Amino acid sequence: MKRKWIVIAVGILIFTACAPSANAINTAIAQTQAANPTATITAPLPTLTITTTQTYTRTITFAPTRTNTPTITNTPTVTFTATITSTPTKTYTPTQTPSNTPTRTFTPSRTPTATFTPSHTPTKTYTPTATLPANVIGCIPKNTTRETGLVIGVIDGDTIDVRINNQVYRVRYIGMDTPERNETFYSQSTAYNQKLVSGKIVTLVKDVSETDRFDRLLRYIIVGERFVNYEIVEQGYAHASAYPPDVACAEAFVEAQRYAQAGKIGLWKPAPTPYVPPAGGGGSGGNCHPAYPSVCIPPAPPDLDCKDISYRRFQVLPPDPHRFDGDSDGIGCES
Repeated sequence: MKRKWIVIAVGILIFTACAPSANAINTAIAQTQAANPTATITAPLPTLTITTTQTYTRTITFAPTRTNTPTITNTPTVTFTATITSTPTKTYTPTQTPSNTPTRTFTPSRTPTATFTPSHTPTKTYTPTATLPANVIGCIPKNTTRETGLVIGVIDGDTIDVRINNQVYRVRYIGMDTPERNETFYSQSTAYNQKLVSGKIVTLVKDVSETDRFDRLLRYIIVGERFVNYEIVEQGYAHASAYPPDVACAEAFVEAQRYAQAGKIGLWKPAPTPYVPPAGGGGSGGNCHPAYPSVCIPPAPPDLDCKDISYRRFQVLPPDPHRFDGDSDGIGCES
C-alpha cells in the first residue's frame, strides 16, 4: 500500500513540470482569434514519463506479548480434632464365701418394745417394680408382686415395720420362725435382724398369700445383695418353717437350716453338759451363787474369770456377777 502512493506522487510531479503555463495558452488563443478565427491551435502535448521506483521498506516490530497466567495450587489443610468419650463399664461380681464355723457374738444393747396392731387389711397400690440382684437364690418367685420400702422398725427376728408409699405396713418373713419374746435366743435373733434391715431400703417379694391371719404382709425380703429370710435361717437364728401355699423357697430354707446345724451355730449350739453338784454343795446351797445353778461358784468378791474355775459350758442366769456369759446366750465359759 505504501509503494502505490509513492508511484502516484512521482507521476504528478513529472506532469506538472512539462505542462505549459496558463498565461501562455491564453495569449496564444487571443492571437489566433484575431488573425484567423478559424485557426487551429497546435500545442505541443506534454510528454509524460513515468518512472516507477519501487522501494521496499520492511519494518519488523517485535512486540513481546507477556501473558501472566497465575498458577494457583490449592493445598487443603486438614486438621483432625478427635473427640474421645469415655464410657466406663463397671461390673460388680459379689463374692460370698460361707464359713462353716462362724464366730459371731451379738450383744444387744436394747430390746425393741414397739407394738403395731393393724385394725384392717391394708389396701395398697404398687407402683415401683424392684429388680432382684443376680446372685439372689433362684427360688424367689419372678412373676409376683414386688415393691420397695424403708424399714422403720424391727419387732423381732422375723417381723418388721416398713413404710411403702407413705403408708406403714407390718411385714412377716415367709418360711421361717424365730424365738418369741421370753424364749431363749430371742434377743440374739432380733439383734441380727436389726443388723440386716434396720433403717434400710428393702425389696419385698410376694409368694402366694397377701397377708396372714394377723393382717401382716407375707413377704420374702431382699436388702442389697442379701436374701434376709434365707440368711437368718442359715446363721442359726431361725427354724425353717413351711406354711402352704407360700412354699416357693421351703426346700432352700431346709438346706440353710442343715448348714447351721452342721456348724453348730445359733439355735443349734450344743446344750451344756448336765452337771451334778457335789454332795453338800452346788446350786444355791452352801456358798454357791444362784446365778450358776448347775455348778457351785461362790459369789464375788473376789471377781472370778473362766481361767479361775474348772467348769465349762454351764448354765448362767442373771445377774451373772462374774460375767461368765459374755455373749448373753445363757451359757458360761464356752471356750
